[in-house]
Amino acid sequence: MSTERDRAHGALAGLALGDALGMPTQSMSREQIAARYGPVATLLDAAPDQPIAPGMPAGSITDDTEQALLLARLLVEGDGRVDAMAFAEALERWEADMVRRGSADLLGPSTKRALLRLRAGELPDESGRDGTTNGAAMRVTPVGIAFPVADTGRLLDAVVQASRVTHGTTIGIAAAAAVAAAVSAGVAGADLSDALDAAEHAAAAGARRGRWSAGGDVSARLRWARGWVRGMPDADLGDALADVVGTSVAAQESVVAALALAEARGSDPLAALTMAAGIGGDTDTVAAMCGAVLGARHGIAGLPADLLDTLRRVNRLDLEPLVDELLTLRHRTAP
Repeated sequence: MSTERDRAHGALAGLALGDALGMPTQSMSREQIAARYGPVATLLDAAPDQPIAPGMPAGSITDDTEQALLLARLLVEGDGRVDAMAFAEALERWEADMVRRGSADLLGPSTKRALLRLRAGELPDESGRDGTTNGAAMRVTPVGIAFPVADTGRLLDAVVQASRVTHGTTIGIAAAAAVAAAVSAGVAGADLSDALDAAEHAAAAGARRGRWSAGGDVSARLRWARGWVRGMPDADLGDALADVVGTSVAAQESVVAALALAEARGSDPLAALTMAAGIGGDTDTVAAMCGAVLGARHGIAGLPADLLDTLRRVNRLDLEPLVDELLTLRHRTAP
């Protein structure tokens, strides 16, 4: 029987594992992935011609995990609150460090645009006014750990705080709310169906918190996709997610794909995450979000120990102290 701590640890570790599995395949088509790597079954070195992470060693994390950990530290330092300007400055420092390291894995389009606006003097409530990509959702897992889903209002307030400076739209906030709620429900011990129901409800509520932006409704798309993929065989599931749901950086594609994959293959986290890594598009982010939700559901023991050992060694990751601090916040904010 997993404990709350096991599940919270599983959420962060699952995010990192999915991120690392998708690292060598990100921004590639399914055909390119198959030709370059064959079936993705484990952590792989990135090929020298990988468009974002050329030559990175197997098990390396990317911006998904690094920005999630950055947000987690700001949550802890702020006693559960995230100052928008401090977050923006931290993101800029992160990108500058990535540039110094020679990485091409930099800030996404919505975040980059928002930070330019802040530098030009715009307010945080305005800077993320057209952020509809998945940046807020990819890094929101610590919010799901730190805030109980039973207190929906406070959870959504925290999602908005963590999202609005870069992704202040109906789509951006709804997508982040869906991931945060699914993680939070999993940490609380909910089964996967209930956790994904919570994601649907949170997405619908989150869409009322942002600036309207044209695009498919995250909650409605998630409800439809979950029903459609349930019981679908592997041979059809990849096509369904890649060609119909979509795996681009658009939040209403990749977030829905990640949670639909959790619905379809949630009993086997490694099978779900390796499928995400081979599906094409924004593979590291789809796999990271799916991994966070499944890690919260199954706990740290439900993830492959050998791959987690590689993650810790390659990235010098020690997640448990941060997990404990996020859970301290959770108990302080419990209804």
